[in-house]
Amino acid sequence: MINHSEDDESLTKPLGRCSVFYYGIGHMLNDITSACWFTYLLVFLTDIGLSPSDAAVVMLSGQVADGLTTIFAGELIDRFGHFKVWHIAGSLLVAVSFSSVFGGCLPCKLIGSDSAMLQTIGYSVFAAIFNVGWAATQVSHMSMVNCITLNSTSRVVLASCRNAFTMVANLSLYAVAFVVFNMVGAGTPAAVENQYRWIAYTSIFIGSCFVVVFAIGTREPRLKLEAHVKGYVRISWMYWFKKILYHQVALVYVLTRLVTNVSQAFLAFYVINDLQMSLSSKALVPAIIFVCSFVVSILLQEIKWTSQRLKGFYTAGGLLWVLCGIGILLLPRNMNAFMYILSIFIGIANALIMVTGVGMQSVLVGRDLNGCAFVYGSLSFMDKMICGVALFILESYQRSTPELHNCSPSYHFFSLNRYALGLVPAVCALLGVIITCSMNLQTPILVPLEEPLLG
Repeated sequence: MINHSEDDESLTKPLGRCSVFYYGIGHMLNDITSACWFTYLLVFLTDIGLSPSDAAVVMLSGQVADGLTTIFAGELIDRFGHFKVWHIAGSLLVAVSFSSVFGGCLPCKLIGSDSAMLQTIGYSVFAAIFNVGWAATQVSHMSMVNCITLNSTSRVVLASCRNAFTMVANLSLYAVAFVVFNMVGAGTPAAVENQYRWIAYTSIFIGSCFVVVFAIGTREPRLKLEAHVKGYVRISWMYWFKKILYHQVALVYVLTRLVTNVSQAFLAFYVINDLQMSLSSKALVPAIIFVCSFVVSILLQEIKWTSQRLKGFYTAGGLLWVLCGIGILLLPRNMNAFMYILSIFIGIANALIMVTGVGMQSVLVGRDLNGCAFVYGSLSFMDKMICGVALFILESYQRSTPELHNCSPSYHFFSLNRYALGLVPAVCALLGVIITCSMNLQTPILVPLEEPLLG
């Protein structure tokens, strides 16, 4: 006979650092390929000759496939469980397909044609396949949090650790990119493809190593197994749709992802085209952002989390992004060195809003474990669709941006890149802050983590 009170008490105890570490590294493959996707895909496709609008179609196809998969994956995980099976299967699909996204147009090679339409179709197909695997891995990994522990502080710490290793993944990508951009020439489209092929293969290898460690070190979440043994009771979608908090958390999460994804997608364009910094800055500026995010994510694990602190830290991060957005809009080319200083504050702001934004999702789910995957899946669906449409619209107008070479270095020309990197994230961050302040988050009395990750 199971002693349910003792069992429940053990599940509310803070997690140890090994459990937190093994969970945190489980998203590394997704994170490093996602960093490459958002930072370099549009740059890569335009560098090999695709028009900005065709490049936007490729990204949109991936985002749509990702969004649709999150809904189906979330529903199936809620019904049948097996988080690790979904995670490993998705990771395998990511590893196999990602090399074809940056490895050249496979249908073009098979047919022997390099037409723009065929290239767009070829890259779009593999972008969609890659994002199907990516979505399955993401939903299974995120929804796993609520089934690992009932301790609310530990849930936020798991999200914080995951975010910290997201920064490690991004830094790994930019370290690889920095080396490749400086050692491999890029005079022709074929040479550009070779550059990004090296980046893709190295990223897959690094991420796959961490996935193996995660699969060995993490057990199938106990709470989900017990829920199926006791009898599965499906939570209706309407249960969530009737909750005001669900819609508030969804809006905050989507706005947060818009901040991070849009800024990441247009950062390289901004530093190269608008500020006319060196090519290595395509890797150095993002690296600074993610170093700062990593440090802040680690520090956030030491906090005793309450609903008010979740809201307070999100508000601080959102307002900091607003200030950064103003700086990006007004920064003239002859003061481009200040971009490195702005990068520090962008990194801090990103960590604050991402960790607390995901923490709000855990508060929303609470103990409703038979619906947790739907929550994460539906929120990811909205994120992917809205981000995909936003990036498609912004990139479609990219070619209408005038050349800046003849402009005065002291003149802050308001190009599309400035609006996309400065105005759009700042407005989204401000809206996120307003919605966060209106939330009525309810969290239980929390216990701090007994063994900090770096303790």
